[in-house]
Amino acid sequence: FFYYRHPPSHPPATLKSIALFSSIDKHNITATMATGVQVGDEVVKSFSAFKLQQEPYNLRYFIYEIKDKKTITIEKQGAREKTYDDLVEELPENDCRYVLIDIDFESSDGRPTSKIVFITWNPDTAKIRSKMLYSGSKEALKSALTGVGIHINATDHSELDFETAILPALKKFT
Repeated sequence: FFYYRHPPSHPPATLKSIALFSSIDKHNITATMATGVQVGDEVVKSFSAFKLQQEPYNLRYFIYEIKDKKTITIEKQGAREKTYDDLVEELPENDCRYVLIDIDFESSDGRPTSKIVFITWNPDTAKIRSKMLYSGSKEALKSALTGVGIHINATDHSELDFETAILPALKKFT
């Protein structure tokens, strides 16, 4: 979904732009634009088992893609033995993806722990249409993945660096 708030300090919307919006009052114009992309049944089913690390979903990660501009599906699965670096290598260089990964790490006080992390891979080099589709469909997937508290948006490989970008975000939640 895409939400647009039109502050009262800006000039009024034109008739053409008003047609896109679902409600208008004297202070705000609110739009709800859906991409029409749905979350596949297998994504929801596998997530429940993944959270509990139940067979056959005792995995390290899932990579999701949008198939035919209609459905979010599982593109790849990473076995439990795989690492975060293996995941990063599997992401396409010039196309968007969603990732769900169970990351094992050491907390600030030295305890071993793990967190499930949702990553949106939306590289700067991807086509504009793909970037818009993935950005606009992200909320549908996030709502299907209930209980995932850490969400990271990455647009280049520096934002996927484990030590400088991912680990500090994880440690905020321990």
